[in-house]
Amino acid sequence: MPALLLLLCGCASIPGEVRSLPHNISTELDGTPFYPQELYQCGPAALTTTLVASGVDAKVDDIVEKVFLPGRKGSLQIELVAAARQYDRLPYVIDGTLGAVQAELEAGRPVLVLQNLGIAAAPRWHYAVVVGIDPERREVVLRSGTEPRRVTPLMTFLRTWRRGDYWGLVLLRPDELPAVVDRARYLSTITSLEDTGRHVAAAEAWGTAATRWPTDRVALFGLANAEFGRGNLQAAEAAYRQLLDIDDGHVAARNNLAWTLAEQGRFEEAQLEIARAMELNADAALEEELRDTEAQILRKSGAAR
Repeated sequence: MPALLLLLCGCASIPGEVRSLPHNISTELDGTPFYPQELYQCGPAALTTTLVASGVDAKVDDIVEKVFLPGRKGSLQIELVAAARQYDRLPYVIDGTLGAVQAELEAGRPVLVLQNLGIAAAPRWHYAVVVGIDPERREVVLRSGTEPRRVTPLMTFLRTWRRGDYWGLVLLRPDELPAVVDRARYLSTITSLEDTGRHVAAAEAWGTAATRWPTDRVALFGLANAEFGRGNLQAAEAAYRQLLDIDDGHVAARNNLAWTLAEQGRFEEAQLEIARAMELNADAALEEELRDTEAQILRKSGAAR
């Protein structure tokens, strides 16, 4: 059974949770694959289920090597999240409500959840995958343990999920948004993916974010930087200019645009941009970086002559 790494705050009342469901809608993703767990390995089994459901050709044995911690006889949440990123998926933590779970199911995505099947004094942590909710019958359908279709009373599920502080995870392709999206959380999820070196997937995800929020400074800056990192200089330039059309005083974007132009051999334009960035800058912490960019542009332009 997994050890609990962290607890997310917020405990909604169970009666309110039940009332929040649209009672006339029943959803079950019966095509979701099933991988029975071996001893203490519910984490790898649940993660493999959600990875394969998202289109990844994942194998349980490979996932075991990535996330199972023999000393703890289980898997930590952070290990599951990190492993998902290795397959170019965005591990997005959903709101801890039945409504959020049902919305993901209706979007075709099963939800990996953390339960405590014991009590506070003697916890039994367990990962399962929600594949269905029937509000009229008040039942939740899980891929759980060695059972491919564990039907659990709604109230029982809520009690065990509440003890895990309502932690739920969906795995998004880079071209997907969650059914109920929190902008800051989604952008942070992309940043974490990019930080692991998954630049191609991150660039696609930044594009998804910029499409959803076309005037969002963080999304556009992330997209531009990702395209620059991939060597797509024209795409990076376009994204930096789109951001500067919205926020002319974005010094970091103008600095990076200058770099992008210099990399294309357009040194006069680059010098104009870095001069403008230095003129606008009021942040002492950026001064050294701007001067370094200016020096590099001059060096490159001199070497090109």
